[in-house]
Amino acid sequence: MGILNLGESGQWHKVACLTRSRYARRVFTGLIQSLGTVAAIAATASGNRILIRPDSGGSMPELGASISVNGCCLTLAAVDGGAFAFDVIPQTLALTTLGTFVVGARVHLEMSATLSTLLGGHLVLGHVDGIATLHAVSTAQGERRFTFDIPIGVEDAIIPQGSITLDGVSLTIAKVHDARNFDVCIIPETLARTTFAEWRIGTKVNLEADYLAKLVAKIVAQKLSRQA
Repeated sequence: MGILNLGESGQWHKVACLTRSRYARRVFTGLIQSLGTVAAIAATASGNRILIRPDSGGSMPELGASISVNGCCLTLAAVDGGAFAFDVIPQTLALTTLGTFVVGARVHLEMSATLSTLLGGHLVLGHVDGIATLHAVSTAQGERRFTFDIPIGVEDAIIPQGSITLDGVSLTIAKVHDARNFDVCIIPETLARTTFAEWRIGTKVNLEADYLAKLVAKIVAQKLSRQA
């Protein structure tokens, strides 16, 4: 799933999470900084305005700042009574799980990284590649294993021990079963700090494959195509 659009900067971006902002080229690390709760959803002429109230306090980000909401890069449009307001266009609502948000839903939040940010996860762009569906859950030796399907178009970037982002969280791919399914293993600490403990069979999450893996796969495919 990834529809591309040429932005004002002359760079290509996925419009699923594209917002025009001076922060548009910011990246994330996949380390969740706070959970939040969807406080309100209002239809607008250009999509939905979604208000999210973060659990933690801290310094208030500037208007126009890029914030990852369940792995989708959004621009902070306003602050309303301590809640973050985001204007989400119809294409983003259709291509991500943001279109299924309901009031009271719990979400992952991460502010964009800076040059001084500790990179504890991996480089995450906040451009959702597709929606993955949870097919199986198992628990063994203190870890919980989730099996997801692989969205069409990112199969070549899903590799064992490679990085992947699910709902904004940087994870390691534990196993790739075939071209259709992969596993991630979640430790108790991650379960406690995320919404993962609420996931059930059929849960749908935003998936972003590792950017470097996608880049290598694309370069190899182009080279093989020229040689054919």
